[in-house]
Amino acid sequence: MSDAHTLLKSSSGLIAKAVVGVIVILALVYVMSKSFFYAEPGYIYHVRTVTGSEAVVTEVGYKFYPFGRYNSWKRAMTVQASSGSSVNAIRAEKDSDNESASLPPLSIMFLDQVDAHAEATVRFSIPSDEVSFLKLAHEYRSPENLLRTALLPAFKETLQANASLMAAEEYYAGGRTEFNSEFENQMSNGIFLVKREEVSVRSTRSASGSANAALGTEQEQYGEDSKTVFLVNKVIGPDGLPRRKSQRFTDFGITVVSALVTDMKPNQKFIERMQLKQKASADRAIAREQRVQEEEQRLLAIARGEREVAERQAKAKVEQIQKTTEAETDKQLAITGAEKLKAEAAISKETAEINLEKARVEAETRRTLADAEAYQKEVILQADNALAQKLEAEVQIQRLWADAFAKRNVPTNVFGGGNGGAPVGNDAETKAFMQMLTLDAAKRLNYDREVTK
Repeated sequence: MSDAHTLLKSSSGLIAKAVVGVIVILALVYVMSKSFFYAEPGYIYHVRTVTGSEAVVTEVGYKFYPFGRYNSWKRAMTVQASSGSSVNAIRAEKDSDNESASLPPLSIMFLDQVDAHAEATVRFSIPSDEVSFLKLAHEYRSPENLLRTALLPAFKETLQANASLMAAEEYYAGGRTEFNSEFENQMSNGIFLVKREEVSVRSTRSASGSANAALGTEQEQYGEDSKTVFLVNKVIGPDGLPRRKSQRFTDFGITVVSALVTDMKPNQKFIERMQLKQKASADRAIAREQRVQEEEQRLLAIARGEREVAERQAKAKVEQIQKTTEAETDKQLAITGAEKLKAEAAISKETAEINLEKARVEAETRRTLADAEAYQKEVILQADNALAQKLEAEVQIQRLWADAFAKRNVPTNVFGGGNGGAPVGNDAETKAFMQMLTLDAAKRLNYDREVTK
C-alpha cells in the first residue's frame, strides 16, 4: 500500500513538473512571439517597446522588440485611379498588392466645362531617416491614415486643378503631353494659384453669305465675328514666379517618384461633338483635297493643252525649218548650178577664145606658110618658069596614057588584012590615037623648058 502511494506520489510530481515545463515553454514562446518579428524588404518599421522607447527598422531580418508594437510602412506608396478598381480600396499592409490605394477613374472638369473620367497613377516615396520618419509616424500613426488624409486628397485636388488649366479640345488637339507634365509638376512642387477670366476674342476669319444674287461675289459679311473664351492666368508673386499652394505631404519628407495620366475619357456629348467636328474637318480636308485635285486637273489640262500647242508649234516649226532648209538647199543648188553653168560658159568662152585665137594663129601660121610656100613657089617659078610643075604635069599625063594603054582590052585573036588594014582596036589604031593625044598635050603644054638665070 505504501509502495502504491509512493508511486502515485512520484507520478504526480512528474506530471506537475511536465505541466510546469509546458507552461514555461508556452511562456517562452509567447514572450518570443511578442519580442521578435521579421523585417521584410521594401518596408520601414516603426517599433515601440514596453519601456516607451521608439525605433526605426530599415534593415531586413529578425528584430527584437520585447512586448512592444510595430507598424510596417511601405517605402513607396502608389495611388492609382483606374477602371475596375473598387471605391477607396486601401491596402497599405498587403505585400501582394502593387498599389497602396486603388480608386475608380476620377471625374474632372476641363476649362471649357467638359467633364471627363481620368485614370492616373502617382507613386510616393516616404522618408527613411529616423527623424523624418518618426515625425511622419507620429502625425499619421498608420499608412492608412496617411493615404486617406494626405495622399489621396492631394492626388484628387491636383488632378482637378490640372484639368482646370486646359480646355478639353486643347487636350485632344495635342496638349496631352503638356497636361501630363503639368500634373507631375504640380504634384511635386505644389498647385498653381490661378485666376479665371472671360475674354471676348474677335474672329480673324470673316464669313460671307450668298443669299443676294444681285451682289454676285461681293456678298456682305454675316455671323458673329467675336466669341467668348475662358482664360486661366497664373497668379504671379512679388519674385516674378507663379504662386503655388504647397503639398502638405512634402513637409514630412515625402517625395513624388512619378505622376502619370494614363487615360482620359470625356463625356458622350463631347465625344459626339468631337466626332461631328472631326467629320466636318475631314469633309473640309476632303473638299480641300478635291479642290486641290480640281486645280491640279485644271493645271494639268492647261499644261496638256500648252504641251499640245507646243508640240504642234514645234512640229510646224520643224516642217517650216525643213521646208526652209529644202528651199534654201534648192536655192543654193540652183545658185551652184547657175554658177557652174556660168563657170562652164566662161570656161567655154575662154576655151572658144583660146581655140579662136589658136585657129587664128594656126590660120595665120598656115597663111604665113602658104605665103611662104607661094612665095617660094613664086620664086621658084620665077626662077625656072615653073619648069618643075610643067615637067610634073607632063609626067603625070604620060603616066595616065601609059596606064590607059596598058589596061586596054586587046582581043585574043585579031583577023585582018588587005588594004583596009586591021579592024578597030588593034595596036596601030591605038598607037595612032596615042600620038594624036600626045600632039594635043604637047600643044597644051607648050612651054619653055629653059631655066631662067
